[in-house]
Amino acid sequence: MEKTDQYLSIGHYSPLTIRNYLSELRYVFVYYADVDPLDFTEDMILQYLLYLSKTIGCSRVKCKMAAQSISFFFRHVLKKAYVIPTVIYPRTSTTLPAVMNPDEIKTVIDSVQNVKHRTIIILLYSTGMRLGEIAHLRICDIDSKNMRIKVVQGKGAKDRYTILSEQVLQELRAYYLIYKPREYLFNGYRQGKPMGMRNIQHLVQKAIAQVGLANKHYTVHTIRHSFATHLVDNGADLHTVKELLGHSNIQTTMRYLHLTTVRTSGITNPYDRLPGNYRQPRSSSLK
Repeated sequence: MEKTDQYLSIGHYSPLTIRNYLSELRYVFVYYADVDPLDFTEDMILQYLLYLSKTIGCSRVKCKMAAQSISFFFRHVLKKAYVIPTVIYPRTSTTLPAVMNPDEIKTVIDSVQNVKHRTIIILLYSTGMRLGEIAHLRICDIDSKNMRIKVVQGKGAKDRYTILSEQVLQELRAYYLIYKPREYLFNGYRQGKPMGMRNIQHLVQKAIAQVGLANKHYTVHTIRHSFATHLVDNGADLHTVKELLGHSNIQTTMRYLHLTTVRTSGITNPYDRLPGNYRQPRSSSLK
């Protein structure tokens, strides 16, 4: 476990990835408690992944994380000759993420009385930043001259810029006058430390629940999806959205085309264009 931690750190993996990899390895070590890791075989790993998927019903993401962590352990720590083949990774789900509509976003923001919590939600929605990026945002990353925010070492260890509006800047200035943060924009309980990601998750879920949206299963990441979808709705091109979100592949960004409602709202259904079917709309009792 220590060697795996060291190799992950040397490879500049994110703290969240390191934590997840070590957690998955701990599970497989417990599962094969009587077996030396040096004696692990590909068949044993396959059986473990089948146990995760079929017996306890883990998600595809969970199974893939387990497979990736075990693969890393074999390649870099055990120095085994083989690599766990990607064919055993469960296929990625194609379900579309949930998206909040603008009215829901506004309702959530307006319901939050705590200035710090309100500012966090406003920034999440207006910039599309990820949870960890918001937590580690520094005051020096706010570029009010060029009206942009620098995201330092986001996912994939990449820097990028996202947008800053004049209204959001005024919200940030009002927040600063009250809380006077140092270094990190949202300080934690310990001086010089950022606000914990779990605390941000909790305050967002609380705000969503108190306006009666808990049953829709919205999360912090839903706000990021909403930012991207609303940009597309308002006419932003996909390449711009891709850069703002920090995606490596345009295919990842293209899913927001499936979520936007603007592109399809003015389309005439082909059935309505069939000979004899085209007629003026009429009122109907069907709602």
